[in-house]
Amino acid sequence: MIQKALEALKNGEIVLVFDADNRERETDMIVAAEFMTPQHMTTIRNDAGGLFCVPLSSENSDKLGIPFMTDIMEEAGDKYPVLNELSPNDIPYDEKSAFSITLNHRETFTGITDNDRAFTMKELALLCKNGKQEDLGKLFRAPGHVTLLRAAEGHVLKRKGHTEMSIALMEMAGLTEVAVCCEMMDDVSGGSLKTEDARKYAKEHGLVFLNGADLIAAYKEYADK
Repeated sequence: MIQKALEALKNGEIVLVFDADNRERETDMIVAAEFMTPQHMTTIRNDAGGLFCVPLSSENSDKLGIPFMTDIMEEAGDKYPVLNELSPNDIPYDEKSAFSITLNHRETFTGITDNDRAFTMKELALLCKNGKQEDLGKLFRAPGHVTLLRAAEGHVLKRKGHTEMSIALMEMAGLTEVAVCCEMMDDVSGGSLKTEDARKYAKEHGLVFLNGADLIAAYKEYADK
């Protein structure tokens, strides 16, 4: 199944990844950011409905010069003490938030449309693919409507979130280590989509469904080669 997922990603297709029962218990739609299209945005917005995020490898994050949002809050905490009070030190399923900054490409208008967000995401991936990370400030503005996530160094070997799983998939597929992910929500319960319903959606739409444990096991085998 992992090989099918990697081939799908290389073909610009969406794959579904469930993390774990003892973590978020969520299924995310994931696509390689370098292949992002407005059509992807429309499908994911309608059929997933969670928060669109762009996971980046720790290497790309460092080259872009983007921090964790918690680092920004800590630096600004003396001037704005409420930021210290808002520290996410009680996340029930994790130790550290992967959230970074938000941005829009400077050629977008409001930045929120399917066209604008897809353009911002794809251009950010191409910036990293072409090794032009130093041009981030020239081509993008912040804040914006695209939420960036910093993957942990060593990604799934250190942290087992969708951020890291997305980057592990990009690495194994030989793609630019910038992805797009979005949680699948349930219109009926108001919570996240049940795993069996996510599997059913994948089958009905001809998409690959991956279990996080299988993904991590595949990456460990890949890393040991």
